[in-house]
Amino acid sequence: MKRELLNQLLASALLAVAAAAALVFSVPPLAVVLCLAGALTVLNMAFTVVRYRKISQLTADLREVSSGRDRLHLEEYEEGELSILSSEIYKLTVQLREQASLLQEDKLFLERNLSDISHQLKTPLTSLSVMNDLLRDENLPEDKRREFLDNTGRQLERMDWLLSSLLKMAKLDAGTERLQHEPVSALQTATAAAEHLLIPMELRGQQFTVSGDDGAFLGDAAWTREALANILKNCMEHTPQGGRISVHVERTPLYLAMRISDTGCGIDPSDLPHVFERFYHGKNSGEDSVGIGLYMAKSIITRENGTLSVESTLGEGTLFTIKFYDFVREGRQAVQACPDGPSAAER
Repeated sequence: MKRELLNQLLASALLAVAAAAALVFSVPPLAVVLCLAGALTVLNMAFTVVRYRKISQLTADLREVSSGRDRLHLEEYEEGELSILSSEIYKLTVQLREQASLLQEDKLFLERNLSDISHQLKTPLTSLSVMNDLLRDENLPEDKRREFLDNTGRQLERMDWLLSSLLKMAKLDAGTERLQHEPVSALQTATAAAEHLLIPMELRGQQFTVSGDDGAFLGDAAWTREALANILKNCMEHTPQGGRISVHVERTPLYLAMRISDTGCGIDPSDLPHVFERFYHGKNSGEDSVGIGLYMAKSIITRENGTLSVESTLGEGTLFTIKFYDFVREGRQAVQACPDGPSAAER
């Protein structure tokens, strides 16, 4: 029972005892009524003063909260209606502060993203501006003109890829892209992810193979191709002429693993803890490296309830290991790696 109610019941009991004593000692009725009325008035004023004092303290606490300088002093309120009210206000205050903190984090995140995007676009835009000025020269030799036009074309292709990747990354970071959760063939997805890289690999004399169990996992085929393509592109760029790149699928009772290995230059040990960080450039990164491919790959695989890890030895090669824990058991048919209709990345 609430303390305030107990106090009121105690006061009523004392008044009842006083009235009974007055009757026993033959006190005139009018005097009894006047005494009881006076006592009730005094008690009511006392309760009112105490209540207004608590309300005043609660108001002062709210002013402190609104200014961000303090919190509600719940320990100062005894059990009762005001205590319940102060507790609810405190809960609301905590929620509002948490929301304000999240909004501030989102603001800083957006500011950092805009800064990163601006920095990444600055280099190709500067190069295009220089090429454009040079091409305006009417006396420019024809061979130089063709060279500058080829350079301009490469920069435009790079910007197209960069903007596309940044848009995909922004969707993943903001959580606005909903990944599918359906059976996906691991072997077919790996093969499809490497299709646009086969010609560059052939020009480099690199050997590419896909092998292993024909297992399937639950995920998004289009986004998984995006993740695998980024990993394979990284392997291709860091593997010398005549090197090997392979994808091996292995199914275990606990997970379905995809192991992507190369015989490239490897990753410096100091870079290994940071290779999946956004916009990170390692010691062996190329001049055109942006530093978002592996970051995107890890983000996609993590959202598919998977893990992505890396092992590397300088001068020998690198091994990326993907583990999908939501995989299709034997007896269920997996969907094609390239389902009909627009892909998740295209939607």
